[in-house]
Amino acid sequence: MTPEDPLSRLMLIKAVLGPLLRLMFRPRVEGAENIPGTGPVILAGNHLTFIDSLILPLVCNRRVYFIGKDEYVTGKGIKGKVMAWFFTGCGMIPVDRDGANGGVAALMTGRRVLEEGKLFGIYPEGTRSPDGRLYRGRTGIARLTLMTGAPVLPFAMIGTDKVQPGGAGMPRPGRVTVRFGKPMEFSRYEGMGRDRYVLRAVTDSVMTEVMELSGQEYVDMYATKAKAA
Repeated sequence: MTPEDPLSRLMLIKAVLGPLLRLMFRPRVEGAENIPGTGPVILAGNHLTFIDSLILPLVCNRRVYFIGKDEYVTGKGIKGKVMAWFFTGCGMIPVDRDGANGGVAALMTGRRVLEEGKLFGIYPEGTRSPDGRLYRGRTGIARLTLMTGAPVLPFAMIGTDKVQPGGAGMPRPGRVTVRFGKPMEFSRYEGMGRDRYVLRAVTDSVMTEVMELSGQEYVDMYATKAKAA
């Protein structure tokens, strides 16, 4: 490995920031043994605040890849370069999700990561919860698992919204918990990836597991709609 290899960058980030993050957030990890040691896996969980995507890679023993806004890596000057180095080193793959084909690009990126036998993290709600409740999942998670055959491993972030209220600004010290459930597989729906009822059923079953892991109140509407109200 060289300093420019993403894996070496992640190791460096963990070595430098890991102790600080552990000191600040004292993460309690439950069910880490449920993460398969090899092969493609879709990590699907709730999304409370920005630091979710920093804590998840910290507590996983495998490298996690996830989609992020391309604006995180397109900044100018020294600050922009540092941000790009940091976020891509953490496993973020920048995608323009606001473009006309943003959803398709994100889906195809996830498919590529999984076909390479890696861990792909996704927040099915599509955005951070505006009020700490769990919102309806989007069916991209179902499309991915049916397209690749990769199992879905539900997880829950607990307490991150307390250490970083509002999802922005400097977080404060506090304890957070990351809880992993059992892998879910949907081979019984093979070949039915275009059936919208199947896609919804798969998505809802994943969100039910996330709800049980997190203890959140469930809201049967999209978080983006709640934010726009």
